[in-house]
Amino acid sequence: MCFGNCFIGKSLSSFVKEMPVYLFNTVFIIVMPISKSYLGRQLLCLLGLAASILVGALSQSCRGCASGGGRADSIPCDSSVVSGLRSADTLRVATLSSSTTYFVYKDEEMGYEYELAKLLADSLGLTLVVEVVPNDEALYAAVDTGLVDMAITPQAATFKGKQKYLFVGPEEISGQVLVQRTDGNPRITNVTDLIGKPVTVMAHTRYADRLRHLNEEVGGGIDSLILSGDTLTTEDLITQVAKGEIDYTFADEQLARLARTYYRNIDISMRVGFGQRLQWIVRKDNHCLARWVNRWGESIPDKESYRAIQKRYFEMSKSNDEIEEEQSAPRPRIKLTKGSISQYDTIFKHYAEELRLGWSWHLLASIAYHESRFNAGIVGWSGARGLMGIMPRTGRRFGADKQELLDPEVSVRVSIRCLLAFKNEFPDVTDPEERLKFTLAAYNAGSGHVADARRLAAKYGGNPNVWDNNVEAYIRLKKDPNYYNDPVCRSGYLRGTETINYVRSVMARYHAYKQKD
Repeated sequence: MCFGNCFIGKSLSSFVKEMPVYLFNTVFIIVMPISKSYLGRQLLCLLGLAASILVGALSQSCRGCASGGGRADSIPCDSSVVSGLRSADTLRVATLSSSTTYFVYKDEEMGYEYELAKLLADSLGLTLVVEVVPNDEALYAAVDTGLVDMAITPQAATFKGKQKYLFVGPEEISGQVLVQRTDGNPRITNVTDLIGKPVTVMAHTRYADRLRHLNEEVGGGIDSLILSGDTLTTEDLITQVAKGEIDYTFADEQLARLARTYYRNIDISMRVGFGQRLQWIVRKDNHCLARWVNRWGESIPDKESYRAIQKRYFEMSKSNDEIEEEQSAPRPRIKLTKGSISQYDTIFKHYAEELRLGWSWHLLASIAYHESRFNAGIVGWSGARGLMGIMPRTGRRFGADKQELLDPEVSVRVSIRCLLAFKNEFPDVTDPEERLKFTLAAYNAGSGHVADARRLAAKYGGNPNVWDNNVEAYIRLKKDPNYYNDPVCRSGYLRGTETINYVRSVMARYHAYKQKD
């Protein structure tokens, strides 16, 4: 009997499984000579019981290592999440910049995935640091090299992906959907109904691949319109559907849900492909962090903070025609005197003069109309508050807390200080009308995006000191990764059409108010 050599050529897990045989043989050899006596038989029973207890204990302690490490929950680690982090007090994450992951708006960090990651970091008492990367390859490299602890741009949980990464956090099931208008054409409810219909997608995209395969699946007949424009995006095509310029397009479900908050006349209910499971990723060996993130992910669906983020990005209207009010009570009707623009005209006039705005008070009235429809109690989807649409972070910069921003006088004072600060950022723009346009663009989107657009204009032959058809054109292009990932850009993705429309609308109303007075 070679009990001493049974480890040779065997793993610990296989040894544990075969241990009962080894122990039985050993006990048999030792005890057999005395087993004919009563004491021998009692000793044999006791040794058998001890062997059973030993095998059970070893099996339990080796269960994690025997599993091969595939599951994070089976690997022992420090009771603190710190053992799985690059820095003890910081959670570092990598992400692409996009409308659903991470972006900067009015100088505030935003994005659905970003806000979930912030929720995670706050729950663990950690500071969140975001590394923005230009593409998926850079995202994987950031995780692989340990530059970050986790990637929060959701990845498909494929077989190949699972060989290299642990998939963690809230699970999303997302697939491609058909985007169509709710008015006009009969609603498409089955993929076969697309036969004979024009579907527009961008070339060299997964949408073009899916359209080609779907056309084969239904036996042909779908009128496939494959566009190859350099600056068009799926967001542009969704806008064209909403405006009636095209009839149908394909989009990822999450992007389509976000677009639905801008355009209430689109339907996104019909899937055109199978859903995929999407999650965040951590390195394959980072079981401790994976365990903590998964525990948190399992707990958040019932939390109010999670539901608030869902509502903010995928339910609250982002159209300027609809607003969310903090108070549920209806606004009282205000009777205005003849020639008045709003009940706040006196406040506009007073602070425009006191704080030396430099433009007519009518500008404040125009901004207030577009930000709040003269409703001092408004809280927008982005968190902008009050009569003049001030972000909480901006309010703090000028000494006002969130609640104070709902006070009309405080809101107007902070607004004027913002406008003057932005105005001073464009000393090279000497034309007063142009300078006002740049100031309004910064007020709407944040000065970082305007600076990006000016650098793009200078790089690609535009005039960085002229808004119309120059910087305006490059603000529009900041929704395209080919441009917002350009080395001269520092603020990432922006839905630039919103800023362009804002500048045009505020300027037009400003001049109309002045002529009326």
